[in-house]
Parts: sequence; structure tokens; C-alpha cells
Amino acid sequence: MPGAVTLTLEDLHELAVRVLAASNTSLENATAVAQALVAAEGDGIASHGLSRLPFYSDQALSGKVDGRAVPVAIDSAAALVVIDARFGFAFPAIDLGLKHGMQRASAEGAAAIAIRNSHHAGVGGYHVERMAEQGFVALGFTNTPGAMAPWGGFKATFGTNPIAFACPRESAPPLVVDLSLSRVARGKIMQANRQGVSIPADWARDENGQPTTDPQAALQGTMEPLGEAKGAALALVVEILCAALTGSHFGYEASSFFEADGPPPGIGQLFLLLRPEGLAGDGFVGRVETLLSYILTQEGARLPGSRRLGQRLIAQRDGVSISHSLHQDLIGRAGV
Repeated sequence: MPGAVTLTLEDLHELAVRVLAASNTSLENATAVAQALVAAEGDGIASHGLSRLPFYSDQALSGKVDGRAVPVAIDSAAALVVIDARFGFAFPAIDLGLKHGMQRASAEGAAAIAIRNSHHAGVGGYHVERMAEQGFVALGFTNTPGAMAPWGGFKATFGTNPIAFACPRESAPPLVVDLSLSRVARGKIMQANRQGVSIPADWARDENGQPTTDPQAALQGTMEPLGEAKGAALALVVEILCAALTGSHFGYEASSFFEADGPPPGIGQLFLLLRPEGLAGDGFVGRVETLLSYILTQEGARLPGSRRLGQRLIAQRDGVSISHSLHQDLIGRAGV
């Protein structure tokens, strides 16, 4: 990467913690956020890595996100966990919710974890993969600020609303599936806008609901859903799971993740954990391997996440490169 700075994952983590600590964020919260962002960088998902830190920093300094919030667990039924993020960063709240959720799922066979009054949750696969490493089948959902219109509409109503899934494997890292419900990531349109280039006409619509190749018009309009009407319907489902079911803001009610001004986004997350032995006995992982092996007998077929795991190994060995401008921004914020 021209004009880039290469750092080890450990150095990236230390830098991220310093930036957040200098942005009115507690050390405990800064550590949880940094772990998630550096994991995204290491997996080659830079859009959810250190590039998010300036936005997080600005919002913590303005009070849009409470960097010192301590998430709390609310009394709930045996297999249900409710966590109030208290308008702080999502990562500490999700960590607390999954800790309680694993205990409940171990005892009850399944657990649902609702996170309310939350913020940007980063890479969904990061959360569910950790649960699969502990032997659970995990599903994760989050809504986000409005970016997509209902099918046939033109107002940004739903977020891009990612869905993540993970399950354990035999002698291999968990299988992880992680996708947003927009046709492309919003970050690709933002990048095209910065570079002054056009976008394909099937990526987004302008504020009047017309297809556009102008990235600026797209950012003022709406993203196209993955799978057209089917994707819009799934985005509706995620809104209900993550906002109505958790008592959080719908996408059209939530403020931007990219602006320091305004009220907290206050969106929600929902996680489902299943103990596979309770449903399939001891044969679950073996059956998963049977399916995955069959897939890999087909020439050209690959499993979801194979590129991500490859990038992870390279990052652990060689470190990660970030742009010189981003590095200088973060150094300045950290006061190094």
C-alpha cells in the first residue's frame, strides 16, 4: 500500500487504546473496542477496523457515545438476557451479554441476548465466532441508522442490518457467515465519493428513489437491498428483532455513526446461542463436516470466511498496513 505504515497487531491495539483513552473513554471500554477493531484489521476488513477510530473518538469527545458507560444486565427469564449499553460503545455491552448468554445457554440449552441503547457493533462475525469457539451455534443481528428504503419506497427506513452466523468445526476454526443486507457496503460508496468516481447504477438510489451512478447522490439517498424485495424483507425482520424486541431505536430514528453531533444512535443487537448437543446429540459437528466436505469436492467451491482466515494468518505474521494519513491522525489523537 503506497504511503502506508505497517504495524504489528499488538502495536495497533496499543495505539487504539491510547486514542480512546485520550477521548474520554475508560480503559476497560477502550480495551474492548480496540480488540474488536484490531481483529477486523487483521481479518482484512479495514472498513470496520482502525478507520472507525476517528469517528469513535469524535463521538466520545462530543458525548454522542458515552465512553465511560458501564453496561448493566437487567433481570430477565432463565434463557433470556437483557443488557443496557447505556448509550456507550457496543463492544463492552456485547461482551457482557455473551458472557451471561453462555452461562444461560449451557444450563438451558439456548439463550437469547438483547442489547439496548447501543452503538456500532463492528464486524458481526467477530462476536459469533467467539461463541462458536466455545462450542455454541450462534446467530447475531444488529440494526443500523437508516440507509435502505422498504421495497417500492424511497425513504431511508432500515439500516444495512448485518446478519452473522457461526458454528464449531472439527479441528478447524469455526465456520462464520457474515453479511449485510445492502447490495454493497456503504463504505464502497463513500470511497467512490472521495475518489470522485461513479458507481454502478444498481448500488443505490437518489433521494427521489431513482437509480444513480453519482456517489454523492447515493449518500443522500438510499442503498439498494441485497436480493431486491427479499433483502428489504429481511431488513424489516432485523429491525423488529433488534429495535422493537430490545426497546431500541429503529434505523430511521437513529443518528449517524459517522457524525459527532446529535443524540446517541441508540440502536440494538440480538444474539441467539444454541448448545448443539441439546438438539443433535454428539453428532452435530460431524454432520457439519460431512456437508462442508461435500461442498469442497466441487471444483472452484470454497467455504465462507476462507479469505478472512488467510488474511488473519498474514496479519499475525507480517502486521497490518494502514494509510499514512490515518496513522498520523491517530498518533495526534493519542498524544504520542
